[in-house]
Amino acid sequence: MMVLFGVLGVGLLLAYANGANDNYKGVATLLGSGTASYRRALVWATVTTALGSLTALVLARGLLVAFSGKGLVPPDVVADPVFATAVALAAGLTVLLATLRGFPISTTHALLGGLVGAGLMASPGGIDVGTLAGGFLLPLLTSPVLAFVFAGGVYPPLRAARRKLGISQETCVCVGSEVIGVVPGAPGAVAALNAVMLPTLTVDQSASCRVRYNGTLRGASARTLLDSAHYASAGAVSFARGLNDTPKIAALLLVGNLLAPGLALISVGLVMATGGLISARRVARTMSHEVTTMSPGQGFTANALTSLLVIGASALGLPVSTTHVSCGALFGIGTVTRQAHWRTIRHILLAWVVTLPMAAALGALFVGLWRTVAL
Repeated sequence: MMVLFGVLGVGLLLAYANGANDNYKGVATLLGSGTASYRRALVWATVTTALGSLTALVLARGLLVAFSGKGLVPPDVVADPVFATAVALAAGLTVLLATLRGFPISTTHALLGGLVGAGLMASPGGIDVGTLAGGFLLPLLTSPVLAFVFAGGVYPPLRAARRKLGISQETCVCVGSEVIGVVPGAPGAVAALNAVMLPTLTVDQSASCRVRYNGTLRGASARTLLDSAHYASAGAVSFARGLNDTPKIAALLLVGNLLAPGLALISVGLVMATGGLISARRVARTMSHEVTTMSPGQGFTANALTSLLVIGASALGLPVSTTHVSCGALFGIGTVTRQAHWRTIRHILLAWVVTLPMAAALGALFVGLWRTVAL
């Protein structure tokens, strides 16, 4: 029984790490484009992620089965609390380390690495390579590529449509909520700052550049409509993340029937929200400002594509990574606009490559240590 409670504690630790690393990813474009403050975006992310977690009670039961390890390793290994504990510990520590470094990595990849490493060590027959390749690796590897391609392909026509409708773009230089000057065109902090005379700033003040839209669409303000659509798309990504990630972690809490599936999903959702509220700031800074310079329209495009891909995958029971899909969309738009920060992107991609083998090594290590202690 103590081992089962250990599984519960470690699984909830993983949920906290997931919230800290993932909770802000859906709303990062709101902060990065200047549409919302850090706190307002965080509250919106928390509410919509929680709604996604609750919806997982109905729509994402397939992921509960997939991430329990069923089909990947023999049933007796799946039912072993030591296996579940090793998987959760491996994934949790991997995600926590990345969070401390500010890297947005995939909890899904960390979980898969833990499953593979612990499975290889705990199962005499190893793991089912066919299930690993077709059921896990294929959707995980193709989804960010699809997001990159779709975002890069969809944004230029949307930008052309905006211009055809007579909706122009301008960059304003702001100090707090006060607009100091406005220059036409896309984001360009240097050009904007050189174009206006800034007042003397106090120690706690700083100037920032924000993109705004001018024009109307069917009599309504284009800026208001786009901001509303941007909020909705960010909420859709956070909803999709809650829908997709909650059952993956909750699957580890079902060992030994310690918790019913519904209670496991609710518990994970609450702890994920807590992790995001307390520890999301480092990853928020990376996702919002260090991947690409973005406008509200670009942020909306990235979010809309991310939510469609992730919600669709969740409904089909496919284990895709919200992190990889959202980053892939931002990479695609940054490439098209030539605003991508490739040094940061290279660091993120390296963290992605390291995630799975690191979690696998930790999963195998924990199972091996348990066997040594138990002898």
